[in-house]
Amino acid sequence: MYASAVCKKELDYQNDVGSHQHKHTGQRPYACDVCDKTFNKKSHMKRHQLTSTGQRPYACDLCNKTFSRKSSIQSHILIHTGQRPYACDVCDKTFVLKADMKRHQLTHTGQHRYACDVCNKTFTSKYYIQIHQLIHTGQCRYACDVCNKTFTSKSYIQRHQLTHTGQRPYACDVCNKTFGLKTAMKRHQLTHTGQRPYACDVCNKTFSEKAHMKRHQLTHTGQRPYACDVCNKTFSQKSYIQSHILIHTGQRPYSCGVCNKTFRLKSVMKRHQRIHSG
Repeated sequence: MYASAVCKKELDYQNDVGSHQHKHTGQRPYACDVCDKTFNKKSHMKRHQLTSTGQRPYACDLCNKTFSRKSSIQSHILIHTGQRPYACDVCDKTFVLKADMKRHQLTHTGQHRYACDVCNKTFTSKYYIQIHQLIHTGQCRYACDVCNKTFTSKSYIQRHQLTHTGQRPYACDVCNKTFGLKTAMKRHQLTHTGQRPYACDVCNKTFSEKAHMKRHQLTHTGQRPYACDVCNKTFSQKSYIQSHILIHTGQRPYSCGVCNKTFRLKSVMKRHQRIHSG
């Protein structure tokens, strides 16, 4: 084994030590000959160059999807086999990718090592802060080809597109209720098990969802961080201000499919629809 002289990290090969040291020195000696982007490892530069050439030499023999990297196809194949080889040693949740498992483990330690230099919001991974910072720069790289709404990440647009297709591919195995998102289905299943794993550290009230617990905690602090820029009214939740703003704009985005009456809130429209169903 070979150790880094700076951080003492152990590496298998002597050549790896040289590449690793570049992280500490900031050196990026390898440059792409197409766009001049620089890298601290030659393998990273080689991988990047495939994006410039458009080459995707690895094809899945089950669905024919192609990939630029061997590691990407190896991870993709696990989707077909159902294998999730990486398990969290705290809660036993399993993952297809080791990187996803590592990111998840930070939720147990409470580490938020990455801070946004604009708003100081903190994140558990470099990937999440990079996505978040696009909000400040105004960059939205992905556009829906149906409604032209733009998004900062591929996963967000894929989730959004389900609203147009009506697909709800995830079904609860208890009541068969279907969901557009796997995370929504998992949350729903807690209503059957009765699990409420999130507890308020002030009053010990428990919740089935972390977001609900976070929202509840604002009742203790009195924080109302969302302010309407028209009338200055403040709100404790983002969803509340979004609904409130519709009062000023006059928008009524929810329409009854039976009588076409429009509503500002989805919940009010759902209530109204019961009139038609009896």
